[in-house]
Amino acid sequence: MIKLLEQILETVIFRSRWLMAPMYLGLVGGLVILLVKFGQEFLHIVMHLAEATEQETVLSLLALVDITLVGNLLIMVIFSGYENFVSKIDTANSEDRPDWMGKVDYSGLKLKLIGSIVAISAIDLLKAFVHQSSGTSSISTEQMAWLVGVHTTFIITGVLFAWMDHISEKNNHH
Repeated sequence: MIKLLEQILETVIFRSRWLMAPMYLGLVGGLVILLVKFGQEFLHIVMHLAEATEQETVLSLLALVDITLVGNLLIMVIFSGYENFVSKIDTANSEDRPDWMGKVDYSGLKLKLIGSIVAISAIDLLKAFVHQSSGTSSISTEQMAWLVGVHTTFIITGVLFAWMDHISEKNNHH
């Protein structure tokens, strides 16, 4: 009787991973939202290109890069998260399958995520500096210091994650 209850419990727990699938579909919806925002931003750049200054054009293009990086981040989370925690994605050996797909474990995903967050933070910091140098920014020195501090924190976090993984791998091989 206890063995049967244990088996039922383990089956329910194992199948509960499918509760994550709608969340990954929601992230796919987030990609669609990003695509719409990217299109809006791109059209805005094209429509105002004639009167835009070089700095405004650069800032607008940085916004496109920012949206693209967030999209890449979502793709990594969707693919890796689904494959690591729900089920393997059967792409029938498609030549379009990304090389990293199916090979990124939780540790690798964590490092890729923090790397993407650092890149997004760097783009935002660069945009703030360009605004500041143009003299049109309302960002105070204190706010700029916070942006630099947050970015530095992300970098340090990434380095610490990588270091912990390195130590963990070294200890697992002995």
